[in-house]
Amino acid sequence: MTTLLPTGFDALAPFADRWAIDGSIARAARRGDAAPADRTAFFAAAAPLLDAALAHLDRYPIDALPPAEQRLMDMMLTLAHVSLTEEILGDQEPAHARQRQHMHITRTPAGA
Repeated sequence: MTTLLPTGFDALAPFADRWAIDGSIARAARRGDAAPADRTAFFAAAAPLLDAALAHLDRYPIDALPPAEQRLMDMMLTLAHVSLTEEILGDQEPAHARQRQHMHITRTPAGA
């Protein structure tokens, strides 16, 4: 049996399939495509676990995360994208999402 997420992060399991996303371009696209209630539910579940997740992930080399930890890392990186909507843009997200479609990211420090 594959471990979905590290022990202590079971509350995020219902969100893993949808929000454990590899690549910043895919994360931005999911943020823009998600229904507001879907984003809010993920943010409400993940944001309180951010500090614990980062403390847990700090115990591993960033370039050699075990699969469960990589999944948690992908979720926390997606949380960073979603937090822009939840904490800053609010109901302006749809207008910004339309404009993001015209931005072509050619390089990202977090990979594509």
